[in-house]
Amino acid sequence: MVAIKTYIKSLSALVFLLALAISASIFFQNENYMFVSLCAALISCIPFFTSFERNVNNAREIVVIAVMIALCVAGRFIFMLIPHFKPVTALIIITGMYFGTDAGFMTGSLTALISNMQYGQGPWTVFQMAVWGLIGFAAGALNKKGLLKNKLLLILFTAFSGVIYSLIMDIYTTISTENTFIVEKYIAYVMFSLPIMIEYVVSNIIFILALEKPIGKKLLRIKTKYGLFQ
Repeated sequence: MVAIKTYIKSLSALVFLLALAISASIFFQNENYMFVSLCAALISCIPFFTSFERNVNNAREIVVIAVMIALCVAGRFIFMLIPHFKPVTALIIITGMYFGTDAGFMTGSLTALISNMQYGQGPWTVFQMAVWGLIGFAAGALNKKGLLKNKLLLILFTAFSGVIYSLIMDIYTTISTENTFIVEKYIAYVMFSLPIMIEYVVSNIIFILALEKPIGKKLLRIKTKYGLFQ
């Protein structure tokens, strides 16, 4: 029952985030994006902070999530010179796997907001928050079922995450360019960005294979030692 409530909270926040991203691109375009990003950040935190009163370890969990967000942001900066080759998605997946749906969702969405303070804020930020939040949530949900413990399924999910990221960001590209969503234009943008999608998918797989075992081992130790994210 608790797990169902957790899924409902995170999925509701995700739906609101996607709706905000699409509506903001249509109605605000390049204006008021800082206000929209702030609203998106608040939505991203709702699933986590609604459990504050009943969770005695909440303060520790916030610190751990902050550390994972910092690692994601740092990873994006370190590989700044290689545009589509970054460990961000892999780290978000790992966070969701070991700390659950809420932590994965919050880490993914806030990573986009914070790292874009360096990369540049704009209406695309909310789309990035939504898709990385979705990836973190999905990683937590799938691993709860034990699916991502299988290395092949983990690789497939990581590759699929790269595809989903590209497809959702192409929705933003279509809306921002055409001021509406046109299916034919969307397909054209998807085909045009296919090489970038492939590069992103490959980088995700490389980083998940390199980072999942060493980082996951440490996260599992922290989770067990302090009784976090139970």
